[in-house]
Amino acid sequence: MITSLSNEKVKYVRELATKAKFRRKEGCYIAEGIKMFLEAPEEEIRKVYISEHLYNVLHYETGLPKNYRSCLEKLERLTFEIVLDPVFEKMAGTVTPQGILSLVKMRRHTLEELLDKDGKRLFVILENIQDPGNLGTILRTAEAAGVTGLVISTDSVSMYNPKVIRSTMGAIYRVPFVYTDDLPNVIGLFKNIGINIYAAVLSEKAKEYDSYNYCSETAFVIGNEGNGLTEETVAAATGQIYIPMVGDGESLNASMAAGILMYEANRQRRKEGI
Repeated sequence: MITSLSNEKVKYVRELATKAKFRRKEGCYIAEGIKMFLEAPEEEIRKVYISEHLYNVLHYETGLPKNYRSCLEKLERLTFEIVLDPVFEKMAGTVTPQGILSLVKMRRHTLEELLDKDGKRLFVILENIQDPGNLGTILRTAEAAGVTGLVISTDSVSMYNPKVIRSTMGAIYRVPFVYTDDLPNVIGLFKNIGINIYAAVLSEKAKEYDSYNYCSETAFVIGNEGNGLTEETVAAATGQIYIPMVGDGESLNASMAAGILMYEANRQRRKEGI
């Protein structure tokens, strides 16, 4: 059992939690909580840490919920270490930790992998998204709406930020994404292969979001929470769209706007049987 905050493994986990550069170097990230543990592919889990309290609950209490029984079954197939409760609380990134965290291997997606998908592809392109909750929610919604994958500018928050991971609710394991330092070039590539690019902006040239047909191959471009999209990115798109609003608010939350657009595409495609 790990009993001390000075334990090197505790320090390692805290460094993974707080330093993106260290995560990239180690090629792994932290997935915290029972749901994230259960949904993580076993072959991608490097190590599991479980609090003493949760370990005792799993092993000695009866009448456990199904997810707890599944947790115990999966634990028995993996390498894990028990951590004293006060120490685990310091390792965890949540205020009320569930008692389990996993170190998971990072996936290395490529643009070629995203473009190799079958069917009418649907992408979300993100520029300079800074809020971890927004990015995680966009990925989670993308899975639900049937999005092929995400393309994200490198000045955005890291997908492997612990707050982003929690917000994805497991979608991190299933939805491919790539980072790029040249978004206009990627947009140009998408246009050249017949993908329509729609930039979400507030401008005189923009049309209402539901005035376009998204049944063909489509990508939506969403910008920074405060400043929106850069002029260069907007200029590279094939069309500009906006979401009509009632009231005095200037704009919607980035994840909300992305969700509306993704589900409009999903609605049109379901109607056409695509």
